[in-house]
Amino acid sequence: MGNSIIGQTAPDFVLQADDGSMFDSTSLHGQWRVLFFYSRNNSPTCKRGCLTFKEQYELFKSSGCTIVGVGPGSYEKLKDFKSTIGDLPFPLLADVDRSVGESYNIPLHLGQFPSKSSFVIGPDNKVRYVYDWLFRPRRHVAKILADISKVSGGN
Repeated sequence: MGNSIIGQTAPDFVLQADDGSMFDSTSLHGQWRVLFFYSRNNSPTCKRGCLTFKEQYELFKSSGCTIVGVGPGSYEKLKDFKSTIGDLPFPLLADVDRSVGESYNIPLHLGQFPSKSSFVIGPDNKVRYVYDWLFRPRRHVAKILADISKVSGGN
């Protein structure tokens, strides 16, 4: 999985966001951030993952951490997915050709679904932590929050 990039510079990218704008990851250099990848728009586990990040958003924010979600497929599919889960306080990005997932070494399950993975990236743009979250998004998000509180010092 993406563990091989721990300690390395996080790959930069530009992707279309759920609001139609283009999101440039370099805009987050100098900040703590969580980049989470989910495997399928409209799957129950991926919905729960997005909603769990939403529920804990204020805790991430108080730790000085930004959240960005990345999903497979087109901008239209991403918009449809977001309409089923409501407003989110963070962007969802469309990784149409999986190029960003590949740059983070995210494997495919069953040959077609990207692994659900998250990356904590420091202000120095280095990957600090990598997580896999197959079926337990609440536990996954709690672990990320605990690790961020250790390293960010609240900011």
